[in-house]
Amino acid sequence: MAGQANLEGIGFGYRPRAAYACDPARSRGRFCPEPESPTRTPFQRDRDRIIHSTAFRRLKHKTQVFIAHEGDHYRTRLTHSIEVAQIARALARALRCDEDLAEAIALVHDFGHTPFGHTGEDALNEKMAPWGGFDHNAQSLRIVTRLERRYAEFDGLNLTWETLEGLVKHNGPLTDSTGGGLQGPVPPAILSYSQLHDLELNRFASVEAQCAAIADDIAYNAHDIDDGLRAGLLTLDMLRDVTLPGRILRTVGELYPHLDPVRTGHELMRRQITIMVEDVITTAKKNVEEVKPASVEDVHDAGRPIVTFSESMASEEKELKGFLYRNLYRHPSVVAVRRVADRIVRDLFDVYFADPRQMPEGWREGLDCAEERIKARDVADFLAGMTDTYALKEYERLFDHTPDLR
Repeated sequence: MAGQANLEGIGFGYRPRAAYACDPARSRGRFCPEPESPTRTPFQRDRDRIIHSTAFRRLKHKTQVFIAHEGDHYRTRLTHSIEVAQIARALARALRCDEDLAEAIALVHDFGHTPFGHTGEDALNEKMAPWGGFDHNAQSLRIVTRLERRYAEFDGLNLTWETLEGLVKHNGPLTDSTGGGLQGPVPPAILSYSQLHDLELNRFASVEAQCAAIADDIAYNAHDIDDGLRAGLLTLDMLRDVTLPGRILRTVGELYPHLDPVRTGHELMRRQITIMVEDVITTAKKNVEEVKPASVEDVHDAGRPIVTFSESMASEEKELKGFLYRNLYRHPSVVAVRRVADRIVRDLFDVYFADPRQMPEGWREGLDCAEERIKARDVADFLAGMTDTYALKEYERLFDHTPDLR
């Protein structure tokens, strides 16, 4: 059982920043220098650019767990990102860090996801294996540094160094001190960009980025339960046997013995988020006391993350993830849909690669005689940017068949 939260001395948004927080006035700047805004900090400007991008709007029709047509109330990548941003801001505020930077990283972290969630990513990664594979984190970087074309003076969104390094390294360093990959080969897109604009891949990201990363875990652990209950794939009785939700359900049952199942599920979700957030705040405070970071640079060089769960909560969270994997993500009805989605992505890639003229203007020019690696990456960029609905429309156009995703 997680320990009692120690919330003494946390920030509420009106206290000075901590010494280890990112200071927008001392940002390392942008790849393409720009005049500063007189009304917004650099991190607020990043947040605004992310929200107004095409990639952000596309998230509303990209799968989280359930395909969009399965119901209007299930999370999409967009609603998931908004929930992550809310939790990231709460964590950053409590730890007296820059809320706008944490929010920006949270809102942009899923830009690179393909249609149909991780199923689409796995299919595209296999198709792209001869040319460096496909990684949604690297694709997010490509989108914000190259593929968004909105501004007169540069490609991408020209985000600050701090937002980019948070996007790339929010889950921790990618390389060791020698440049070797810590979790396998570093995606080529990240390596090539970092050679131009060093993201210091062997160092830890800011506390704000770490807030966004753990907020992602907190958000989907809660809302995937909510969606699973709504879909009928999970039940409250099943959750009673899992340590963290089981403990919460016992408390809710004692307080409200006649509460209906729907409201009980909502009580479970909101209480679980609160418990996990307070655990992270308490644990991060202890980590700060141990590491004693006096600057952002100290966070980068800490050799360990600052924003973490306690050991007991980490164990309970791992148990919960295992439960969701077995009972929700691998549920036969979800797997059946993913099998069809996998075929859609693979078939679309094959058609576009064989005949780039099937892609719209702006994507197909010059690909007839391009090297295979260039053609493949262009096809992957186009396909990864699709929403679920657009991918289905393209499949129907190219194959005269509407896949059954039910």
